[in-house]
Amino acid sequence: MNLYERVFNDIDKNGDGKISAAELHQCVKAIGWEAPLVEVEMAVVEGLDHRDGDGVLGLEDLIRLVEDVEDDDKMNDLKEAFKMYEMEGCGIITPLSLKKMLARLGESSWSLQDCKLMIAHFDLNGDGVLDFDEFRLMML
Repeated sequence: MNLYERVFNDIDKNGDGKISAAELHQCVKAIGWEAPLVEVEMAVVEGLDHRDGDGVLGLEDLIRLVEDVEDDDKMNDLKEAFKMYEMEGCGIITPLSLKKMLARLGESSWSLQDCKLMIAHFDLNGDGVLDFDEFRLMML
């Protein structure tokens, strides 16, 4: 199973082979973004579901979305954001560095355990930290 399939299967909670707006909304909330469900639904229907217009995302839609993020300007923005979160200069985001950055952003209610759980959700290789590729997928 490749990286895209692993991420897709993680988001596809009911295992039906499609990511609904509700599943995507749940994923977005898990990483701390506050987006109303209606906005996520509109994004899926109007912008992300390119293949068949059925209102849900298939694996191909997710891959296209990730590849679109690889646009140079967006990639540079992601790299800058990653540097802000990794703080320790070692090329990874640790639970502690995530907690510190969230506190700087005014989100001081996040505990170290909360940060560990958030990282675990996107930590594809199980090392307890996020590298840039895992961060990029988290920021979809």
